[in-house]
Amino acid sequence: MLTYLIVIVVLALLFDFINGFHDTANAIATSISTRALSPRVAIAMAATLNFVGAMVSSKVAKTVGGSIANPAKIENGVEIVIATLLAAIIWNLLTWYLAIPSSSSHTLLGSLAGAVIAGAGVHSVNWNGFTQIIIILVLSPIIAFALGYLIMILIKYIVLWSGNTSRSKLNRIFRTLQILSAGLLSYSHGGNDAQKAMGIIVFGLVAAGVQTDLEVPLWVKISAALAMGLGTSIGGWRIIKTVSGKIVKIEPINGFASDLTSALVIQFSTHIGKPLSTTHVISSAIIGTGSVMRFHEVQWGTVGRMLITWVITIPISIALAFSIYFVLFRLIF
Repeated sequence: MLTYLIVIVVLALLFDFINGFHDTANAIATSISTRALSPRVAIAMAATLNFVGAMVSSKVAKTVGGSIANPAKIENGVEIVIATLLAAIIWNLLTWYLAIPSSSSHTLLGSLAGAVIAGAGVHSVNWNGFTQIIIILVLSPIIAFALGYLIMILIKYIVLWSGNTSRSKLNRIFRTLQILSAGLLSYSHGGNDAQKAMGIIVFGLVAAGVQTDLEVPLWVKISAALAMGLGTSIGGWRIIKTVSGKIVKIEPINGFASDLTSALVIQFSTHIGKPLSTTHVISSAIIGTGSVMRFHEVQWGTVGRMLITWVITIPISIALAFSIYFVLFRLIF
């Protein structure tokens, strides 16, 4: 059992590390694209604020650890967590290699459901809790698109009302504002995303009988926060290029609006203890703000490929985790 727990912690921190460089684009792609921040400074800032954000709350971790299944009632919960993390890591690496901004949240939660089905049966999945999480995952990018659209319209009206400010001066103003919005987004990203790894570790600890509740130990918080911060410091350049340039041209004004929109949506979801996809939120916010700026220049082909990936991630993750569990713990061990 101790060996399995060590494997869980290592895999969870590896997932968090990959999540860090896989989702770095979420927080810094717009500020790099508009040259508000240099890549080196942007990544350093994101890594630091990801760590700080990850240490603040544990509501999302408790949701991940207990909403999809009850770890205290599953005998082979430790094996289920191992299959979950292996599936999530494989999908994250595959989509990173293909430079597709997929969701680490979708793949982790889908993988957990698939592994629970394989290890404990369909009846062991809390379908009500799973459905509630899926609803948030589906609604959050829609809300981000709509809110981004409205905020961008509001900013345009404020700019027009303020008078004939030159384009170069506007760019300087919004590049400065982008430093603040990118920082807030990095902090928000850490506060939601790092908690998913914390939650899956706690799931394993409860399943192994090490603890009886879903409280996140301090060592788990620090470890997950460090892993995400280190991953962020590596930088996910393949996905950064997709987010920053292949959806729509980003200027300082809509870059700021996109970051602000994303941070607001993520902060609200973290406050109510619900995991969401920061990838989906920031991408949708960029599409929303970009639609106001230059609708016809949005690369709808790229958007379509992203949507397909978003839709297939959960079912593929369920199937992948189910298969990994079956092969590892039914055929091999």
